[in-house]
Amino acid sequence: MYYIGIDLGGTSIKAGLVTKEGDIISKVSASTPVKEGFEGILKRINELVEEIVTTTKVNKENIKAIGVGVPGVCNEEGFIYFATNLFWTNVPLGKRLEELTGIKVAVENDATVAAVAEYTKGVTAQTKNSIFLTLGTGLGGGIIINHQVYSGSHGIGTEIGHVVVGENFYDCTCGNNGCLETFVSATALVKYCKKLLVDHKDSTIFKKVNGDLEKINAKIIFDCAREKDIVALQVIQRMVHYLAIGIGNLINIFDPEVIALGGGVAAAGDVFLEQLQEEIKKYIYVKSMNVTKIAIAQLENDAGIVGSAMYTKLKF
Repeated sequence: MYYIGIDLGGTSIKAGLVTKEGDIISKVSASTPVKEGFEGILKRINELVEEIVTTTKVNKENIKAIGVGVPGVCNEEGFIYFATNLFWTNVPLGKRLEELTGIKVAVENDATVAAVAEYTKGVTAQTKNSIFLTLGTGLGGGIIINHQVYSGSHGIGTEIGHVVVGENFYDCTCGNNGCLETFVSATALVKYCKKLLVDHKDSTIFKKVNGDLEKINAKIIFDCAREKDIVALQVIQRMVHYLAIGIGNLINIFDPEVIALGGGVAAAGDVFLEQLQEEIKKYIYVKSMNVTKIAIAQLENDAGIVGSAMYTKLKF
């Protein structure tokens, strides 16, 4: 029996045929036709499913389910409330894709399916309770409790990026001020770096971008931190402080065995992971039992395909 995992993003759609153990047999991809709207994207997903079936010569009867990881908020029936990067609002993705393919479909947030991927094949494998944080343009989260995906009563129970942890100099895209993702995401790092550079034009960062602040990205900040640039180190210290507050809160509430960090920011874990682990100790309630492991996620680019496929295994 096989599963198909769909990693649906704002720029590309990746699909793969996956075994019940979470191994990818074959994968295909295509650009996301965002301008063609919901119907155009739905058609492209169906085409990828058909391409997998054709190229692998697998019988559809041997495909138990299709899982889709979406960059948005959805319910258990696969109804998407909104997906900003796709410009979707209130679309029945699960129902429509099931009608097109004739295969059962499960839809879940992309960070949640990434958590399932790590639980299946990665750093949180088979732990009873674990949390996955993806640190990229924003901050996403996925939670596993008692070997089951936790999504809350309405499918919006893991918006960890929107936990308020302090006051910030700019508002979050959600409209609130002080959301965790406005302190620790790649976007947050760049915004704070630009703010500091107004008074620190002697920074290595300023020189690397030839004074064009629009060229600054998280990678440049981390590279300069490795060179001990004072601005870069200050940016990362601030990120670590607030990420430690957020993770400390998660540990106090959920007591997970492992918290996995994924995404582009986490890829630079060599710069901040040790510092983060020390900072977290300040915010946990039972300081004598600092037993939660903080680790860098392992599956990287395949997490969306594997996690979406394996999410269906947990659901059906």
